[in-house]
Amino acid sequence: MGENSECKKVLHSCVDCGVTNCNKMDKYYPDFCLTTAMDETLLGEVIRLYDDEENKKVTLAAAGVESDYYCQMCRVEETIEFAKRIGAKKIGIATCVGLIRETRTLTKILRSHGFEVYGVACKAGTVRKTEVGIPKTCENTGVNMCNPILQAKMLNAEHTDLNIVMGLCVGHDSMFYKYAEGLTTTLVVKDRVLGHNPVAALYAADGYYHNKLCPQD
Repeated sequence: MGENSECKKVLHSCVDCGVTNCNKMDKYYPDFCLTTAMDETLLGEVIRLYDDEENKKVTLAAAGVESDYYCQMCRVEETIEFAKRIGAKKIGIATCVGLIRETRTLTKILRSHGFEVYGVACKAGTVRKTEVGIPKTCENTGVNMCNPILQAKMLNAEHTDLNIVMGLCVGHDSMFYKYAEGLTTTLVVKDRVLGHNPVAALYAADGYYHNKLCPQD
């Protein structure tokens, strides 16, 4: 047995489920099922939050788009339809500079549907990485930092009705979500290796990508 093979207690949750019967209203649930062990007080508190006017509007719009266009609309179309259903007029875009071409195409599409569009690129402000304590060695990918907090603050100032994230780096997107005040959805997640399609690695996790993703197996 290797050094990393020591028995460790695993806290099981939905990620360990292979039946997802909560989606089918079936009678069988795993012993660790979060549904059968649900904190009813917490569940009640959450359900009441959907009575909030803004939450209800967003929830109904999202459910409606899914129901009306299930497997019919691509993500771009769904985003447009969702924006219309929540009454969005001004859309903010937080974009990676590496996806500015795609963002310009998206902007053209959104404007053709009557939306006002205001976008902020990740390098706006042109701040050097070393200015915020990022090691100089990280300048191998460029001297200027990505600035997701600035992107969020600038879109906040524009009072956007809906923000769209376009390919912000892992972690940079986290900072944008943290500071963005407006409702935000993601259109593109960055994956430079797999053509911005990270789920491809998961499909290959039991095949060609197994040793790369699971070196301890």
